[in-house]
Amino acid sequence: MDLMFSAVVGYGDFVSTLFAPENLLAAVGKILSLILIIVVAKFALRFANVLIDRLVAENTRFKSKEGRTKTITTLIKSIVKYSVYFIGGIMALQQLGLPVTSLLTAAGIGGLAVGFGAQNLVRDIITGFFILFEDQFNVGDYVEIAGRSGIVEEMGIRTTKLRDWGGQLYIIPNGNITEVTNFMGPKMRVMFDVGISYNSDLDRAIEVIGEAIKKVAEANEGLFVEGPTVLGVQELADSSVNIRVWAQTPPMQQWMAERILKKEIKEHLDAAGIEIPFPQRTVYLRSEPETKETKE
Repeated sequence: MDLMFSAVVGYGDFVSTLFAPENLLAAVGKILSLILIIVVAKFALRFANVLIDRLVAENTRFKSKEGRTKTITTLIKSIVKYSVYFIGGIMALQQLGLPVTSLLTAAGIGGLAVGFGAQNLVRDIITGFFILFEDQFNVGDYVEIAGRSGIVEEMGIRTTKLRDWGGQLYIIPNGNITEVTNFMGPKMRVMFDVGISYNSDLDRAIEVIGEAIKKVAEANEGLFVEGPTVLGVQELADSSVNIRVWAQTPPMQQWMAERILKKEIKEHLDAAGIEIPFPQRTVYLRSEPETKETKE
């Protein structure tokens, strides 16, 4: 009974202390301070995002590079976001009366210990900085990295996200990027061979192919940067004479241009009666001479 009575008295003292006017005002003040910190942080983030978009858009160095603009903008926003979160968190801890200095010291020591074991993370971050500052690729570029190819959807300090043509999203640590193939040059090459039968008139075939590619160029203004051009006979293959076609297009247009050219060339060759051969093989059958045993 004495223990129960003591517990009830102790609980009553705690409640009375908690709801004392001075303590209640202090608790309300801390809650309001925390709400104010959250509101200011959200406002600061929104203001910073608008300011970053405006500053990057007005910078003449980025106007001709849309992918570079998206990359720089995303990275700066990410850094600002985490900085605001860190400052807001420190201010919130101070309002709660926690020893911020001791926590930061402990976090620094712990971070140093974790850093020795997180070598891959450090490598990812360092590689990400080099990729960014060397301008190896940007958001929107079609690249091949770490055995994967696709459009760069997001580029961060630690990871790069690729979206391939099938819709799959590849998240690749930057430390795994040892070689980059960027397909976003100023102009991309289209080059393929058209097989013609050995029995066909080569001069006539070259003329017909030239008419076909000229028609494609006229019907698709802006699709080609240079060409298309018939380079001439490229190879005397087993069952065909291969004539090479060459052109250059803007980035990401080379595949469509090649498909259009091949279709038009096929139709023109068919209309002209010029055969596009398929692999053929002649088989000779040799019969053994009949022997006396075979006759019997």
